[in-house]
Amino acid sequence: MNLPALINPGAFPIWATMGLGFVLGLRHALDPDHLAAVSTLVSEERSLVRSSLVGASWGLGHTLSLVGFGSVIAIFRLTITPRWSNWLEFAVGCMLVLLGLNVLRKLRETSPVHTHIHEHDGVVHSHLHFHLGQPSHAHGHRTLRLGGRPFVVGIVHGLAGTAAVTLMVVAAIPSLVVTLAYLVIFGLGTIGGMVAMSVLMSLPLALAAGRFVRLERFVRLAAGLASLGFGVFLAWDVRAIQSLF
Repeated sequence: MNLPALINPGAFPIWATMGLGFVLGLRHALDPDHLAAVSTLVSEERSLVRSSLVGASWGLGHTLSLVGFGSVIAIFRLTITPRWSNWLEFAVGCMLVLLGLNVLRKLRETSPVHTHIHEHDGVVHSHLHFHLGQPSHAHGHRTLRLGGRPFVVGIVHGLAGTAAVTLMVVAAIPSLVVTLAYLVIFGLGTIGGMVAMSVLMSLPLALAAGRFVRLERFVRLAAGLASLGFGVFLAWDVRAIQSLF
């Protein structure tokens, strides 16, 4: 969640400041909590194109919340208390836990080994079934729902990181117009970075789809466990250190 504050943006010409914002946006997309969340969403896709759309949707939600909330902070010179920022960090941790649990739930529901229960002549018994390929339970309207969850997850991430990003930029850049432009460019860099990472993370799934079922399920399991574990760590770390409760 922490923006790498290695360089003062206000120390460069405007064009260099905007370029720096884009590069830092690319770097911001690589934050562990961002990758953990998006990996769970990408794990449900079998296409590089759809995976890139997941990354773009997350990036758009992140950018809109960053620019929207950040603009309010910059224009009215608001101060975000550390406690409020910690609550947002805690919310991100809880969100990662839910995303991880959702992946594990779907893996369990789509297990290639399952039983069918039947009743014949008053006697209930079960049959064991094993699918070599993917279960054919796809729904035609899935494409329409592609951007929903990634967009919302991006908004939550954007809200959690807005205070640190905006306060650093406002302190370094005296011009309000340049500050807002910097936030937009930073957001565009974040979108580009997450689209690239989404495609990279989806490569194993795209290659394994329909051919290597065990590998595909292993990748999805790893994404779910990583999100669950990091979410628990983040939420507990913020709660324990900052004493939210």
